[in-house]
Amino acid sequence: MWPRPTLLAGLPQEGRQRLLSLGTQVHYPADRVLIRESEQTDFVLVLLEGVVKVTGRTHDDRDALLAVRMGGDLVGELAALDGRPRSATVTTCGPVTARSVTRGEFLDCTRRDPRVAQAVNESVVTKLRAATTHRLNFTGCDAATRLARVLHEIAVTYGEPVGAGAEIRWPLTQPELATLSGTAEPTVHKALRRLRETGVISTGYRTIRVEDLARLSVIAFA
Repeated sequence: MWPRPTLLAGLPQEGRQRLLSLGTQVHYPADRVLIRESEQTDFVLVLLEGVVKVTGRTHDDRDALLAVRMGGDLVGELAALDGRPRSATVTTCGPVTARSVTRGEFLDCTRRDPRVAQAVNESVVTKLRAATTHRLNFTGCDAATRLARVLHEIAVTYGEPVGAGAEIRWPLTQPELATLSGTAEPTVHKALRRLRETGVISTGYRTIRVEDLARLSVIAFA
């Protein structure tokens, strides 16, 4: 039900059910800030459906895209674990459904179930390692390059391997891609058209297929 690399997909069924029994189910519209950098809150969101972007402010007061999170991922766990202010801002890129879990519930769950605790710890380490790379990768790039990097990241992390490429089977609209890449929607439309015309990607109903990950990587990181 969830992409392979996500926390929910990797948990054993019992641990997953325990985590999903926590908190209350909530629904958010597009462009809603769920967590704001530096604020003093400590709830955790277990994403069930939808896409969010994680951003942070740079030294010159710009937003840098740090990560993309989808259904199956956990967001907000750092503040729940250490009680410190939020380290980043989380914003919906379309409708999102999640479980909103209090810090107390979350910490109690990790204490009672070592499998959940281990999965959360591994997820945190992976995110922290990736954050530095993402911050650098999305600073000083033109719009087409940012879009290519977003597509490459999602395809590698969440896509299903198909031949020399990968298929993103979770719906990503052009407005969502524009939000994720910090790009105007008309620019995204033009960039996607160029990628289709050159055979790098193809699009279908609610899907994007990267036909050649190696070529997309060259566009994104050359």
